[in-house]
Amino acid sequence: MRLTYTAASGSFIFFRMTNKELVIVTGAGGLIGSEAACFFHARGFAVVGIDNDKRSYFFGPTASTAWKVKELQQSLPHYQHHAIDITDLQALTPLFTKEGARIRLVVHCAAQPSHDWASREPYTDFAINANGTLHLLELTRQYCPQAVFIFTSTNKVYGDLPNALPLIENPRRWEVDSSHPFAARGIDESMSIDQCTHSLFGVSKTAADLMVQEYGRYFGLRTVIFRGGCLTGPSHSGAELHGFLAYLVQSAVQQRPYTIFGYKGKQVRDNIHSADLVSAFAAVMENPPAPGTVYNMGGSRHANISMLEAIDWLQARLGWSVNYTIDENKARKGDHIWYISDVSKFKSDYPSWKYSYTIEDILGEMTEAALVKNSAG
Repeated sequence: MRLTYTAASGSFIFFRMTNKELVIVTGAGGLIGSEAACFFHARGFAVVGIDNDKRSYFFGPTASTAWKVKELQQSLPHYQHHAIDITDLQALTPLFTKEGARIRLVVHCAAQPSHDWASREPYTDFAINANGTLHLLELTRQYCPQAVFIFTSTNKVYGDLPNALPLIENPRRWEVDSSHPFAARGIDESMSIDQCTHSLFGVSKTAADLMVQEYGRYFGLRTVIFRGGCLTGPSHSGAELHGFLAYLVQSAVQQRPYTIFGYKGKQVRDNIHSADLVSAFAAVMENPPAPGTVYNMGGSRHANISMLEAIDWLQARLGWSVNYTIDENKARKGDHIWYISDVSKFKSDYPSWKYSYTIEDILGEMTEAALVKNSAG
């Protein structure tokens, strides 16, 4: 049976569905969720997407994911969407009770994703990031323990400890001293997550990260945690408080003022394209690692950039100056000055996985998409 949730009545309508294996994707309208929905649908799975467009509540209507959900519904014949809040266990449960035996994979991307927003509504942030994750884990344990459960965690579990690394200020970026073990390949999974400032967002995601690990180690669920650097791509509904590269590209294309929060604009992030991340999801679904395995995942030394370097690239590509300012008084508490992911552990476990996108590829694709969208009004 296939089911549709009717928000107005709070009930489920059941109707006949294909017997395809099923992938459940939370945050299906977002960058990674939508990429995952398209990827697994193209590989013969039925996809159930869960997304209630909470992003528009967090960041305003320009950050809404409704456009992407509509696109998924129109383009994927075996995609079913449910505008369910993951904090609502009663609403989630029928999806798992009716479809549990067919669920091959749960990709959990739904989140409150912003440092700054979390401090405005701590209860909401924790309910979504921690409690919502617990709901999904427990439903998986009860109704589809055979499924692989992938959690999109964050490098913010490491708090501000990366800022204690020996950083060197260069003309356009911060770097780590070349003598440090993390200099060559980036930060690996050995970095502590303890006794540091995380931001409230970082804490709620850390709680979820640990719970996903524990459901793997304690109950034996096939859980996998990806601690992402900056995840990006043309489907990102960027906002000032989340999705720096997408929002920077949008601002540059629309010639709107852009504010950099602190660190002289030299802060460095690695960026991984959503397609490269989802291909990593596919690898672990086909050959799951030990339950509760954690991987750092991002652009690594392969694809990373500073704010100023990104602005330089955009100005060269667009042919006009980006209107930006640097506000040193608004540096975000717990934010990273330099972060590059060491993905060696994942590449060792899955040697056939390769990057498809460089940082230039990512910027180019995002810029072209923004130009098309801007010209269309």
